Parts: sequence; C-alpha cells; structure tokens
Amino acid sequence: MTDTKKSIHGEWSSRFAFILAATGSAVGLGNIWKFPYIAGENGGGAFVIVYLLCVVLIGIPIMMAETLLGRRSRQNPINTMKALAEEAGADKNWHYLGWMGVIAGFLILSYYSVIAGWASAYVFKDFTGSFFDADASEIKGLFDSFIASPVQLIFWHSLFMLATMVVVARGVNSGIEKAVRFLMPSLFVMLVLLVAYAMTTGSYDEGIEFLFMPDFSKLTGDSVLTAMGHAFFTLSLGMGAIMIYGSYLPKDVSISKTVFLIAGTDTVVALLAGIAIFPIVFASGQEPSAGPGLIFQTLPIAFGSMTGGWLFGLLFFVMLVFAALSSSISLIEPAVAWLVENKDMNRKQACIWSGSVTWLLGFGTIFSFNVWSEFKVFDRTIFQLLDYLTANLMLPIGGFCIAVFAGWIMTQQHTEQELNMPSPRNYQAWKILICYVAPAAVFLVFLNVIGVL
Repeated sequence: MTDTKKSIHGEWSSRFAFILAATGSAVGLGNIWKFPYIAGENGGGAFVIVYLLCVVLIGIPIMMAETLLGRRSRQNPINTMKALAEEAGADKNWHYLGWMGVIAGFLILSYYSVIAGWASAYVFKDFTGSFFDADASEIKGLFDSFIASPVQLIFWHSLFMLATMVVVARGVNSGIEKAVRFLMPSLFVMLVLLVAYAMTTGSYDEGIEFLFMPDFSKLTGDSVLTAMGHAFFTLSLGMGAIMIYGSYLPKDVSISKTVFLIAGTDTVVALLAGIAIFPIVFASGQEPSAGPGLIFQTLPIAFGSMTGGWLFGLLFFVMLVFAALSSSISLIEPAVAWLVENKDMNRKQACIWSGSVTWLLGFGTIFSFNVWSEFKVFDRTIFQLLDYLTANLMLPIGGFCIAVFAGWIMTQQHTEQELNMPSPRNYQAWKILICYVAPAAVFLVFLNVIGVL
C-alpha cells in the first residue's frame, strides 16, 4: 500500500524532521507539568520505575505499531483504520478506533490549551516581577485569583489556541515542521539551563533521592494505572497524533530506530524536568505532592526568592509554552486531516472548524476552576473527569486496540514490510510484546482498578 501511495498533506523532509515532530508531540505538558506532580503524589522513585517499565514494555511497542499503521495507509486515523481493516479482511467497525483517537485528541487539547494558557500568563507575570519576594500565601493568592477569573482564563486559552491553529494551517512542511525545528532545540537548551540552576539550590541531593529512591509501599493499583496512562499520554499514544505523523513518514525511514529515539528523548525530558523541579521545590520548603498547581504555586515562590530566579522562572514558563505548543499541533492535526480528506475543506477551513470546537470545549475546563467548581460528575470536576477519562481510560483502551490490530489482525507480511527491522529476532521480540505483553498488561491493570484482582 505505501509503496505507491503518499499522503495528500505531504511528507516530512527527513528522518530528523519526523523525530523532531514526534518528539515535540510526545514532549509537552505531560513531561514538565504533569509528570513531576503525579510522581510527587505517588511516592517518587517507585512510581518512576513503574513508569519506565510501562514505556519500555508497552509504550514503545505500541508506538511502533501506531506509526506503521499510519505509514501503511497514508491517511487520517479514521480512514487509516477503515482502509487497513478492509486490506486485512477484518470487521469494518475497526474504524471506530480511529474515531476514538481523534475524539481523545480533541478532549485532551480542550483542557491542554487551558493549562498552556496558564503557562503563557505566567511568562507575563514573571516578566513583570509578580513573584519577586512573594511568600507562599501571596503566590497562592495570585494563583487562586487567576484561576477564579473566567475572563483571564478565556483570554489566555484563546491566545494559545490561535497560535496552534496558525501553525497547523500552514501545513506539514511550512507550518508543523518549521515550528518544531525551532521549538524543540530551544526547549532542550532551556531545560539544561534549569537543571544547572537546580544544582545550585542546596537541595539537589534531596530532589534526586526523592525522584530515584523507590518506596514501593506507596504504590497502589491506581498508581500503576496512572503510570501506564501517563506513558500513553506523554508518548501521544492512542490519540491519533502518532498515527497521523506516521502517515507523513518517508518509506525509507526505520520505524523501530526512530521510535526508540523518540521514546528515549521523551523519557529523558520527563526525568530532567523532575531533576530540575524537585530540588527547587525542596529548597523552598514546599511539598512535592502539591498536585496540578505544583509548578504554578510552588515554583514561583522559589523563583521569587532565589538569586537569578526572575530569569530562570522566565525560562521555565517559556519552555512550558514551547512544550505545550509542540504537542498541541499534533493533537489537532488528525481532525484537520480528516476534514481535508473527507469534507473537501482546505487546511485553513479545517483548522478554523476543529480549532473553534476545541476552543469551545475548553470552556468546560475553564469553568471547572471557578463558576462550575461545585459541579461534579463521579466526584470529579469537568477538568478532572476529562483528564481521567482520556489519560486513564481512552488512551490505554486505544493502545490496547492498536496492539491487537497490529499484532493479530494485520498480516505478518505487512507489519514486517513496514517495520523493516534489521534482524528477524528484533521483529519477533516486537511481535511478542505487541501480541501478548502490551495487551495483557493493559488488561490486568484494568482488572485491578475495577477490583477484580
């Protein structure tokens, strides 16, 4: 199929461009905003070990599978699953897997953009010296008043969504590829500078010990589910992003080597974010389990009181915005591609439609922090429900189905052709992981969560 077919949206200009784009999709708020606080909530080192195991045994094999599905079809996720199911002689209902991925991306971006808006606002707040010499109560008051204002949240959410739509509207090469070529190197430089800064805080050893010394007594079934869900979230699995990016991948690029590089880079960024953040948290006497507000309530205290904190705080929040933007463009791309391919729209029209719907959905998250804060479903606010539904349910279910389709539905000839691995042993190792290990791990964790195990 891929020997003669190319995506109508174009191709990455090189393997390096795909690595930057897919790494940009993977490296985002999940690494810098979410990973530190969920590690803090789940005991630090023990959680990190479980997370790393999930990446290696589940994340990487499924990422390879999702990439090969996209490249084989060269279409959006919905059309991809429909075409590949027909090719394999399988049930046509497999196309609903593509729909679930696109919907998951929509839901994630709807709250992702709101949090990215927080980061954008904090760039401005740090630049104007709002954190200078502020104590914990003042920083908390600033954060509380900020999220209590729907007008402010709507403004920053709108600004971030507009930036996302502008990049995606320019296309694969002129928009997405050019953006990540600037965003990703800049992000890495800023992260390294922040790690160097963390080493001067006096609490570097304490932060490292918390991050890497395991305490398995703090692990629960929910912790394991959170680690697995985060592996899917941070690698952009099950949401159509990797599948659509795979559809732009040139035929001569090795999927396996590229995926290992992407997953490795993504994991290193998450760990570096922890190494940068936890020493600053401990140095300022704050709690690492502060939850979603960790980097918006705890870090500004440190940046406001430490020598050079103004500059490094500015670097941190700019980095956060860059990371969020590199991911948001991949979250909206599957929907844009579907509208272009199926509804006879150009990219600008598709971006306006998909971006506007996502922007409107974001109001649910915005209001969950203020005017709808008392409204809860299953004891969760709208934001908490969307986060749990996508990261802990939709993405793992999507990953499970991708593993089953690639491992059991597609023919070995087709998967071997796409992966083109240098050794039959490497292919067999992937086949075992994708057929047995990955789906079994996802299934067992779900049984644990619902109380069967």
